[in-house]
Amino acid sequence: MRVPATPPISGKSRSATGPRRRARAAAFLRGRGTLANPGQDLTRLPIGLDPRGLSLVDGVRAALAFGLVILLHEWLPWPPLLTVALAANLACFADAGGPMRSRLLVLTIFSLLGGVIWGLFGLMQPLGPVPVVPLAGIVIFGCTYARVWGVQAQAAGNVLVLVLCFALDRPLTPDQALVAGLVFAAGGLWATLLALLLWRLHPYRPTHRAVAEVWRRLTRLCDDLEDLASLAWPEKHETRHAGGGARQIFDRQTFERQAFDRHARAHRRGVREAIEQARTVIVDLARSRERISDRTAQALIRLEAAEQIFAALIALSDLVEGEPDPRRRRMARRFLRRLRPLLGVIARAIRDDSAIDLVRLERAIDRGTRRLAHDRELHDLAIRILDRVRIGAKLSTPEGYRPGGALLGRASLPLGTRLLGPLGTNFTFASANLRHAVRATVVAAPALWATLVWAGPFAHWLTMTVVLTMQPFYAATWQRALERIGGTVLGGLIGAVLASFATSPLALAALVFPLSIIGFAARQVSYGVFIACLTPLVVLLVEVVEPGHGSWEVAGMRALLTLLGGLIAVGSALVLWPIWEPDQVRLELRKAVRAHAAFARAVLSTGAEAEASGARAQAARAAGLALNDLEAALARALQQPRAGRHPQVETAMVADATLRRISARLTALRYAAEPAEPEALAAWSDWIAATLASLGGEGMPPGMPGAPRGDGLRRLVGQVELLSETLRPGGS
Repeated sequence: MRVPATPPISGKSRSATGPRRRARAAAFLRGRGTLANPGQDLTRLPIGLDPRGLSLVDGVRAALAFGLVILLHEWLPWPPLLTVALAANLACFADAGGPMRSRLLVLTIFSLLGGVIWGLFGLMQPLGPVPVVPLAGIVIFGCTYARVWGVQAQAAGNVLVLVLCFALDRPLTPDQALVAGLVFAAGGLWATLLALLLWRLHPYRPTHRAVAEVWRRLTRLCDDLEDLASLAWPEKHETRHAGGGARQIFDRQTFERQAFDRHARAHRRGVREAIEQARTVIVDLARSRERISDRTAQALIRLEAAEQIFAALIALSDLVEGEPDPRRRRMARRFLRRLRPLLGVIARAIRDDSAIDLVRLERAIDRGTRRLAHDRELHDLAIRILDRVRIGAKLSTPEGYRPGGALLGRASLPLGTRLLGPLGTNFTFASANLRHAVRATVVAAPALWATLVWAGPFAHWLTMTVVLTMQPFYAATWQRALERIGGTVLGGLIGAVLASFATSPLALAALVFPLSIIGFAARQVSYGVFIACLTPLVVLLVEVVEPGHGSWEVAGMRALLTLLGGLIAVGSALVLWPIWEPDQVRLELRKAVRAHAAFARAVLSTGAEAEASGARAQAARAAGLALNDLEAALARALQQPRAGRHPQVETAMVADATLRRISARLTALRYAAEPAEPEALAAWSDWIAATLASLGGEGMPPGMPGAPRGDGLRRLVGQVELLSETLRPGGS
């Protein structure tokens, strides 16, 4: 489904001039999403740049890990030192961050397994492809299937495939294989030690950053919602397609609905994902320390406060959307303008682990509810939000830190359950992870065979590109191929130019430091930028390790093999056991509808104790996660050839927007000061929950009650009817 072109916006804002507001809104709508924040346009690949992902510490650590070994090799030319340097470099690739204990476990296992793989396959290389390729296929399957244990295991597994490819480059005698395995393990452990020493100075930094990111995204959501409340839309607007084709006329209500749809899709998904990511980081930290320290409990409280603010802002957006009263919009805009800097101050304080001037902030909080007293619904939401802001602020004061204590938490699952559970759950061909592992093995095996038969100094790049480019879903594979090919070509040109100026081995080794710092620092900015910054380093390392190859030859061969490997990966994602996204969209849509049925039941059919017990919060979280999964499946479908025009995908696009509105209306009713229309609530709550459950495939649709309904229930019932008509045309 194509989203109509955005017509110009008219009107003025008291907080900023009209043209500046319109320019900001237009720039946001045109912006391309990133992996961390997919954005509002699901049809565009999220390959935008995220400057906040720049990490100088990662770059410095990578430079020290293998750059020092390279320089040592220049003064002490012992060939195994190059293996140590390569192992340290690969260990930096395999380090996906996270709590110290899990990082130590993953990197230690990577170093030891890498040493075994290097020695074993170096020893087997002279035997030829017949015995080597089947065993290598088993290793590749295990490494790619390791993603079922999470991002850290996924990163380590992918890099172990690179170790396998490097090991098959040259044959080793038994003595050489033993030495190579030992020095590889030593290089990986050296990089692990260095990484943990650097991070040990700030063991809570990942937690601070994850929670601060939630508050920062709340700031952006608040800012964009203020923009929407500030803008006055034209009653009618006419747009023409490029080339003078058919024209479309949008009324104010239609265009405003589309604007709020884009707002919800751009921000709510990102905030929910940031909340879940922060929760995972906090839980991992608590497990690694086998207790919940005061600092961990502080992070949990901050996250809970942020999640409650998120829910209240969703309810506030429901009040603002379609509100004909300009006075309420003006009050909401004024409140959001005062709220936004408060959220930003707390986000920075959490990120920097610094204290807040609470007295000054309290004055700003008190000003937040001025002139809202006569609008009870808006006033109650504002009080709820500012109370949570106050909690976040107080935890960033000197009194908010009480080190030395501990709170007992739940014991983590046994290690055997954590290891074997994901293996069994995903060991079905319906699992995207198992299909990916099988596909990677089937495609990588012939590539390995070719590199063993037609051996060359750069042949292993083909297998590496195939495995690293291939992803469980086609859209992700296509995106990875574009970024890897583009980054390789650009980085190869830069590397060749730099190598032409570095005329001595020592100069080449010295360039390793700045290039590794730049490359690894840009790792989280964008995959394409990371590859573009890393390829010059690869070109120079080839010049150091295997002199005699021209820099332009190295850059050209890498670009050629990367292009070929990317095409093979994209083609295999389409041909070998593909997961067709329209079917996935249908499944995720049914899950999302059922989750909203449970959310409606929790909000409408239970008493006030449901809020205190957390049942409503859990139902709201489940509904939000289900919508995120639906939009992720929609994005993959819209980026897959011809799938975006599938009727199921077009229907799901409409249903997704409708479910977002149902979620917002339920959230507003959740925080209502008193039950909406008490005399009719019981009848309508049963009908709403049962209708949503039937649309999710559970039971038959009920008959509509004849009880009266006020504005709150009327809007909710209208959205449920729209969803029913969308999913069952003519049958509602």
